[in-house]
Amino acid sequence: MNIFRFLADLSHLASILILIYSIETNKSIQGLSLKTQSLYVIVFCTRYLDLFTSYHSLYNTLMKIFFIASSVYVVYIMTKKYQKSIKEDIDTFPIRYLTGGAFIFALIFTNKYTPGEVLWSFSIWLESVAILPQLFMLQRTGEAENITVHYIAALGAYRALYIPNWAYRYFTEGRFEKISFFAGVVQTLIYSDFFYIYYTKVMKGKKFSLPV
Repeated sequence: MNIFRFLADLSHLASILILIYSIETNKSIQGLSLKTQSLYVIVFCTRYLDLFTSYHSLYNTLMKIFFIASSVYVVYIMTKKYQKSIKEDIDTFPIRYLTGGAFIFALIFTNKYTPGEVLWSFSIWLESVAILPQLFMLQRTGEAENITVHYIAALGAYRALYIPNWAYRYFTEGRFEKISFFAGVVQTLIYSDFFYIYYTKVMKGKKFSLPV
């Protein structure tokens, strides 16, 4: 544990709490991508299979359970409680390319060729692109509620903070997790345009908007 990972975990927790708060307060999922949220369910369920086989710490275990449970809960309320506000005609990004690409990358870039390691690598690569359906929706609609934008920003900050986390661990522990590092770089690059607009508009009190 180091300051970068701790801040990343806090940012991740904040993103999920912001998302749930937004949904329950507005009683709507307008502007949110069900496809992105479904991909996160796959990400956490495939990454944290070691919950049943190993124990690292209470903090680690509770965080894993929270991320799995919260991602499943978000998809549940989106499909059962507020399903009428799902925009299937806008949330149309073909996620089969994301899951297929992540699986191919997991077969090529993995630490060990065991089922657990391949699934872990798959989850890392899939998470790096899971936000694309959500960003695609923003591009198509051109704007979003600021609280939804704050959720995306916190989620992006979570993965961006993992880059200095792995750099720090390399210099202090001599350990370099190349898959997590490069997947984090990919995800941060995907967020780059979003971060720029977030900083130049939302952080200055303006409404988030994109050219449609």
